[in-house]
Amino acid sequence: MRPDVIDAFHLPAIEHPRTNTWAYGRGEDAFEVRIPRLSPVDLKRQVEALSIARDRLLADRPVAEIVGVVDRVAARFLDPEDPLRRAAERALPAVTSYSPAMIRLVLDRMAADWRAPRLRELLRAEFGDPRVLDGFVPAPRAHGRQAAFGPRLAVHVFSGNVPGVAVTSIIRSLLVKAGTLGKAAVGEPLLAALFARGVAEADAELGACLAVTYWAGGDEMMERAALDAADAVIVYGGAEAVASIRAKTPTTARFLGYGPKVSFGVVARGALTEEGAREAARGAALDASTFDQQGCVSPHLFYVEQGGAVDPEAWAAMLAEAMAETEGTLPRGVLAPGESSAIRQLRGEAEFAEAGGGGLRLHASVEGTAWTVVYDPRPDFTASCLNRVVRVKPVACLEEVPVLVERFSPVLQTVGVAGSAEETRALAMALGRIGASRFAPLGRMAWPPPWWHHDGRPPLRDLVRYVDLEE
Repeated sequence: MRPDVIDAFHLPAIEHPRTNTWAYGRGEDAFEVRIPRLSPVDLKRQVEALSIARDRLLADRPVAEIVGVVDRVAARFLDPEDPLRRAAERALPAVTSYSPAMIRLVLDRMAADWRAPRLRELLRAEFGDPRVLDGFVPAPRAHGRQAAFGPRLAVHVFSGNVPGVAVTSIIRSLLVKAGTLGKAAVGEPLLAALFARGVAEADAELGACLAVTYWAGGDEMMERAALDAADAVIVYGGAEAVASIRAKTPTTARFLGYGPKVSFGVVARGALTEEGAREAARGAALDASTFDQQGCVSPHLFYVEQGGAVDPEAWAAMLAEAMAETEGTLPRGVLAPGESSAIRQLRGEAEFAEAGGGGLRLHASVEGTAWTVVYDPRPDFTASCLNRVVRVKPVACLEEVPVLVERFSPVLQTVGVAGSAEETRALAMALGRIGASRFAPLGRMAWPPPWWHHDGRPPLRDLVRYVDLEE
C-alpha cells in the first residue's frame, strides 16, 4: 500500500511543480513529503506573480479582513478533527524529531497567538490605530496624517529548530500587506506550507499573494531569483546563514536577520522559600524542556542567589525532580547520535569532577539521556549542549549576574526571573544595558506574546515605511 503523501509547498503560480519525495516513518506509520524541485526560472516566475498579486489583490485590502482570514486558518490548527491539524500532528514528530506531546503543545500555543484577538492586540501595540495600514489617519501629537506601507515583496528564509516560528513570520508579513515568499528549512519543511494551503482554502485572493517552497541552502542561482526583487528580507538561522543571505540582499531592500541567541534564568533569594523554590523549579524545568532547549528563548543555565531558605545546591536537586516530572508529561524527542554522544561526554566529565571534590553535583535521568542537571559552583556562564542539559550556578548577590554574562552580550536574549517586581526591574535595567531584550517569569520563557520585540525589534513597524501628509 502506498504511504500517505503530504505536499510541503504552496506555489500558486506553478500548477504542477516537479517534486522529490522524502520518506518518513516505518510500516503503518510511514508517509512521504513531496518537496518542490524548482529551477531558478520557476522561482522567478513565482516571485513575479507574487508582486503582481500583491498589487492587485492585497495592497488595498483592509487589514481587518486579513486578520479574519488568518483567524479562520488558526482555528483549523486548533481543531483536533481538522485535516490541517491532523496532518501537522501526524507528520511533524517524524519530520522534526520532537515528541508528539511537544508538537501538540506547540500547535496549541502558537495557533492561539494566530487568532484574531491576539493579532488585534499586536496591531494596536505596534500602530495604535491599525487603520494606518489602510490609508492616512491622524498622526499622534502632530498636525497632519500618516500612513504605513509594507513591502511589495518580502522574502523569508526560515530555520527548522522551532516549528511555528515560520508561520508567525508569514502572518506578520501578510498583516502589512506584503507579497510573501517563504523558504522552508530542511529540518522542518512542512508547517508553513500547511498554513499557506489553509490561507488559500480560506481566501483564494490572499492565497495568491503567498508562496512557500524549499531549495537547498547556498544555491546561489535560486537565492538570486528570490532576492533580486525583494523589498524586505527576513532570515532566521545560524550566524553563517544570516551573514550569507545578508551579503546577497540588494542594498535597496530592508534586511532583518535573527541569528543565534542564548537565554538563561535567575532565581532571587526572596523566591527561595520552600514553596517558592519548588514553584521556580517547576517553571525552570518547563522552560528548559520546551522545544527540547532548541529555541533562542530556551535557558542554558540558572543563576541562584545565595542566602535564601533553600540554598542553590538544594534548588538544583529540586530542578532535577521537576525535570523528571516534565519528562513524564512532555517527553523529549529523538536525538541524533552526535547529540546523544555530547550529553554522555558531558555527564562523564561531570562525574569525574564530582568524584574529585570541589562541590560539583550531577543529577541525571536514570534511563537514557532525557535530562541532565549539573550543580556547578563555578560562576562563569557556560553554554549548554542543549537537549535538556542545564547548569545551576550560585551567586552571592544578583548584582554579580551582569558581570558574569557580559561577554555574551551580543547574543543575549531572554532572561527568566523568579523574584520580586523590584528585583526583576533592577535586573532588567542592568542586563538590558548589555544586550538582553526580554524578561519573563520562570515558566513563561518559551512563549513570548505576539507583540514582543524579537531581539529588541518591533515585530511589524520594522517592516513598514511611513508616509507623512502635512496639513
